[in-house]
Amino acid sequence: MTRLPSQVTRLDSALISRAYEVADRLAGEASDVLTATAGRGARPAPTESPFDWVTDIGRTLERHTRRVLSTEFPEVPVYGEEFDSGTWHEGRPGTGLRWSVDPVNGTANHAAGIPLCTYSLALLDEHGPVVGVVADPFRQQVYGAARGRGMRVNDTPVRLAEAPETRAGIVCTELTKSGPWPGMDQFISNAARAHVGVRLLGSPGLAIAQVALGHAVAAVLDSYQEWDVAGALALAAESGAVVLNRSGEPEPLPSDGLLVAAPGAAESVHEWWRSASGPQAPTSIPEPPIGSAQSTDIGGSSGN
Repeated sequence: MTRLPSQVTRLDSALISRAYEVADRLAGEASDVLTATAGRGARPAPTESPFDWVTDIGRTLERHTRRVLSTEFPEVPVYGEEFDSGTWHEGRPGTGLRWSVDPVNGTANHAAGIPLCTYSLALLDEHGPVVGVVADPFRQQVYGAARGRGMRVNDTPVRLAEAPETRAGIVCTELTKSGPWPGMDQFISNAARAHVGVRLLGSPGLAIAQVALGHAVAAVLDSYQEWDVAGALALAAESGAVVLNRSGEPEPLPSDGLLVAAPGAAESVHEWWRSASGPQAPTSIPEPPIGSAQSTDIGGSSGN
């Protein structure tokens, strides 16, 4: 059991190490469960949105996570997708020290047997993510990060290159609970005109992780809950990625739209987003030079 001082003003190194150790263990356990239970064909209830629903597997994993965390860190509250989503609005649930868990980030994919889902867990304080882990079960990888200690993939350090080329790259985005976000079609067109493909993975956490891993140049999310993104944002920050809010300002845990981008790509991708979703969004942006290739690829599902 890890005891916290009555008023936490500075998290000590031992606490961060212990939090990372426990989170990493939980992620490994969840990964085994997710691979063993994928494709069982669960369906949303008539009252649930197909873009935002829960399963028995998700509830079981979250209960286990809560039990372990309440034992190890009894003074730190735990918030999660399966039991708290009906009581909070979009955005962050609080500003104090807390755990945030999404046991199945990509529920529809997992239920269908599509190998694109994650388990996500983060310890947060008023400054954003302190510790974050994302289990990618079908790749047998756990991505982890702790503030000031960098990002790791199965204990191997990962750091983004300083200036990746945007052209021919991939940008990830996701649907909202009700479908495409306003301006999403124009954003895809803007990216295509810059020779960048767009992918919908059906898992916000996995989308952000692709940027932290260097597989995608950016991820744009218009709507989400804290637990959808908290663990992955820890990865992004420690990998060297840029995290911006809707206005294009740096923010470790944006509550109303976010952009995660590799260094050198943030300005361009934010402009595609801004011009697509602004009140006077243009119908197009300038055409590329004659003879250059274009590619718009969309593989889609919601973030649940």
